[in-house]
Amino acid sequence: MEWFRALVLGIVQGLTEFLPVSSSGHLELTKWLFQDDSLAAESMLMTVTLHAATALATIVVFRRDIAEILQDLFRFEWNGGTKFSLLIILSMIPAAIIGVLYDDILTALFDRQIVLVALMLIVTGLLLFLADRAKQTDKAVNWTSAFLIGVAQAIAILPGISRSGATISTSVLLGIDRERSARFSFLMVVPLILGKMAKDMLDGEFTATTSAVELIIGFSAAFLTGIAACLWMIKLVKKAELKYFAYYCFTVAALVLFIKLVV
Repeated sequence: MEWFRALVLGIVQGLTEFLPVSSSGHLELTKWLFQDDSLAAESMLMTVTLHAATALATIVVFRRDIAEILQDLFRFEWNGGTKFSLLIILSMIPAAIIGVLYDDILTALFDRQIVLVALMLIVTGLLLFLADRAKQTDKAVNWTSAFLIGVAQAIAILPGISRSGATISTSVLLGIDRERSARFSFLMVVPLILGKMAKDMLDGEFTATTSAVELIIGFSAAFLTGIAACLWMIKLVKKAELKYFAYYCFTVAALVLFIKLVV
């Protein structure tokens, strides 16, 4: 039934990469439920494959935005696309620094740290509540807000902290228009994922524990569900309906803590 496990992991990754409930935390919880005792490095190939699928889903959803940005860049002049690209690069710096300097520590955090995941889901829920209560504004992303959003993304490396939840919540709390917040949040992660994939391949961290069939099933499931979740999330952010995901995060965290600490 390894194909079924790959299917479940793909669906979980596709949904939780875009919905503000922490993809990394849910992948850890899914492996825990399946009693998967492999270390993070041993399941790295599947993890990177699933991230590649959601990165591709992002590119498909925002293909027109990306095409416009690339067209502006190849004009080799200062314009909207050039500025947006530099804002994306600026937002990547905090997470890139943390990823390079503390890679070993981060790997350990993804090794069955279920209680940590539950506690961080509570933090995610609180952020979502605050974002829903923020006043609607029409500000755009600037240099300062791009860096602060990048700091939120760096913190979201912790399993259980939703990357989309943290970055979108930070954007909204900074007064940025909700639709722009979602757009920037989803586009800023693509180069970061591609960079992490390149680093993992150069480091040779993969081990042959996953078959090609499992990878294809996982990739396909993550890609298709990722597109659906991304489109849905954009609508939810615009309607300020993130609090329902906060309830979900609190519920999952409570169940996990009860099972781990009481049962």
